[in-house]
Amino acid sequence: MLVKRAHPEHPKEGWRARKRQQTRQLIADAGLSLFLEHGFETTTLDAIAEAAGIARRTFFHYFDSKEALLYIYEDEVEHSFRAALADVDVNTPPFDAMALALRDMIASFGSERARKIDIVLHSTESLRACKQADYQRLESFMFSALAEKWAEPKGQLRLRLIAVVGISALRVAVERWRMDPSGSLQDYVNESFAALRSEMLT
Repeated sequence: MLVKRAHPEHPKEGWRARKRQQTRQLIADAGLSLFLEHGFETTTLDAIAEAAGIARRTFFHYFDSKEALLYIYEDEVEHSFRAALADVDVNTPPFDAMALALRDMIASFGSERARKIDIVLHSTESLRACKQADYQRLESFMFSALAEKWAEPKGQLRLRLIAVVGISALRVAVERWRMDPSGSLQDYVNESFAALRSEMLT
C-alpha cells in the first residue's frame, strides 16, 4: 500500500515565515520597552516604528493596534503551556499535570519579561479590564488543552473545574508577586498549588 507523503516545506517559504515572526517579535519588544519607559497611552505608533527600524505603514502589516502588541506574548504563553503539557506523562493526574505545565511555562517564558508585561497591563484601566478578560480566555484554552490530552467524555467536568481552579491559583500567585516581587513568580505558583493540594487532601 502506497502512503502519500506530505510535501516538505519549501526552504524559501520557511525562511519567510521565520523572518515574519522575527519582525513581529522585534516590533513587540520595541513597543514593550517604550510602554515601560514612556507609558502605554503616550507611546505613539511612530515611536514604535522608529524603535523597531520599520516604516509606520509596515507596522500594520503585522499588528492592528498598540494593544495587539501585547497579544503576541499571550500566544507565546499558550504555546509554551501546550508544549509543556504534551511532555507530561498521560498517567499523571490532570491536576498535577496542569501544575507542572504551568511551572514549566513560566520558566520558559521568563519571570522578568512577565514582570514587564504585568506592569504595562496594569498601567491603564482599559488594559486592566483586558487582563481580566485574558484570564477567562486562558481558562478556556487550558480546559481545551487538558481535554485534548484526556479525551474521556465522563472526565470533562472534572477537567473544566481543574482549569478554573488552576487559573484562580495563577491569579493569586501573580497578585502576590506584584505586591512582593522579591520572590519569583514560579515560587508563588508552586505555593498556590501546594496550598490547593493541601486543602483537597484535608
